[in-house]
Amino acid sequence: MKYDWKKQEKHLYGRKKKPEIVTVPPQKFLTIKGEGDPNNEAFSARVGVLYSVAWSIKMGYKKFYQTHADIQSEFEYSEFTIFPLEGIWSTKNTTDLTDKASFEYKIMLRQPDWITEAMFEAAIVAVAKKAPNELLQELSLETIEDGKCVQLLHLGSFDDEPASFQKMDQFIKEQGLTRSSYLHREIYLNDARKTPPEKRQTILRYQIS
Repeated sequence: MKYDWKKQEKHLYGRKKKPEIVTVPPQKFLTIKGEGDPNNEAFSARVGVLYSVAWSIKMGYKKFYQTHADIQSEFEYSEFTIFPLEGIWSTKNTTDLTDKASFEYKIMLRQPDWITEAMFEAAIVAVAKKAPNELLQELSLETIEDGKCVQLLHLGSFDDEPASFQKMDQFIKEQGLTRSSYLHREIYLNDARKTPPEKRQTILRYQIS
């Protein structure tokens, strides 16, 4: 059976336009850090290297599984679809949240739980042979647990996100909750490079307590 996040994890990748509370369990991610304006080449380069390794993991998974008995004893083989691009965002300039040059980010692609460090390292080697890239050394495979969060689906330009965050802030205030971290997560349900700003769909999420 093919694992499809769009069908099997609707509660985490839903398209509700009103704030909702979700509990996000530990998840495994392929990650890379960066800073500065996401419209710059440095961001695009990091996105590119993420996808190159994610596809290498996906394409090499079947062969890796068939040749490693230890993995076979832990997981059943399953095809899977590539997860959407995500980012955890912060800034060095808290007095001006629109100052894109001060942004700090960790962008990532989620991986199924059964993807191992050995599979990740094999994918790095495979990609490096075909297309050497210094950024490959900056990639990590890590587990992140967001826990209790509020989220909603933001429609439109990234520059209009403050209005959606205001809705989320008001919602948790009414629920008697508080924001736990200055960081926030964005999950991009379509490709911003190919999608007009007014048609972009982005899940916004931050931790609460």
